[in-house]
Amino acid sequence: MSRKSKQSFTPSEEQQALLPNVSGNKINGVGEDKVRRPSPVYWHKPDTIAHGAAQAWMTKRFNAVDELAGAYADRSARGPRELNPPAQEVVTNPPERWSTLARMEALEAGADLVGFTNLDPDWVFENHPMDRQLPNLVILGAAMDFELFSAAPSSDEDPRSALEVADTYNRSARIAANVANWIRNHGYDAEHHAGPWAGPIALTPAAIAAGLGELGAHGNLINDELGSSFRLSAVTTNMPFAMDAPRRFGADEFCSRCQVCTNACPAGAISNTKQMVRGVEKYYVDFDKCVPYFNETHGCGICLAVCPWSKPGRAAKLAEKFAVRRVGAANQ
Repeated sequence: MSRKSKQSFTPSEEQQALLPNVSGNKINGVGEDKVRRPSPVYWHKPDTIAHGAAQAWMTKRFNAVDELAGAYADRSARGPRELNPPAQEVVTNPPERWSTLARMEALEAGADLVGFTNLDPDWVFENHPMDRQLPNLVILGAAMDFELFSAAPSSDEDPRSALEVADTYNRSARIAANVANWIRNHGYDAEHHAGPWAGPIALTPAAIAAGLGELGAHGNLINDELGSSFRLSAVTTNMPFAMDAPRRFGADEFCSRCQVCTNACPAGAISNTKQMVRGVEKYYVDFDKCVPYFNETHGCGICLAVCPWSKPGRAAKLAEKFAVRRVGAANQ
């Protein structure tokens, strides 16, 4: 499917008949000035969300493409179905040591990015309580093959981008499962969480807190090495870590001036002006405009593929450029 000009897209009549009367933007809390937990809106069980019929229609179309049909069917591609029981003997180490060891384990398991943060209850979806109180998070990032992913948007005839996303989500799940088992083998509890289906936690704010990147105008994370060409997974645990902190390297400032993804979005869903969403001012993608196009292109991905930060080798150069600017401004 070729990329269309901004706002040239109209959803199919078949999909329009399945879209609910309630706005996804309202569910997401656009315009609300008080902090609250996110409400389930997409990638949850279809019978529990307003947009469930459209989501089910999307997944049916996805599975109708031969190359995509088995993308998530092979459970072994996502790691062990059942995790090991925690070892009876708890191994003790200072938090700094556990962070070092867990990071090494995650990288050995295939992760490209690793960060640690405390679990903020405001990241847990409403009506989705955690099974156990596991207060710490290991946030993991797995890089995509940019050449394959940048073929977005996918179509029935050319599903390369969607297949790369699926393969990366599966790899992310394997990485998280392996890290969770490693933690359990040391006597601590752990659970793993991986997309595309939504778990109990909104991973993007957790990843920002863990220092993996800044929120971009396209509503996704921008990392100073991988841009937006990666996918997230996580492990919740009671293993103690030395926590990371959010980092600023220029992506937020860059997005306030850049129009690349804004102009590339066929649905006109992206703006480089921030909005108030559940008490936080941030970049926000119009759900009601984005999702219908997303549904008809097996997951779209145009905005992430065209992001200047995503091109291999570009993110580090942009971050360095902003670092020089900050030093220059500080010396004036």
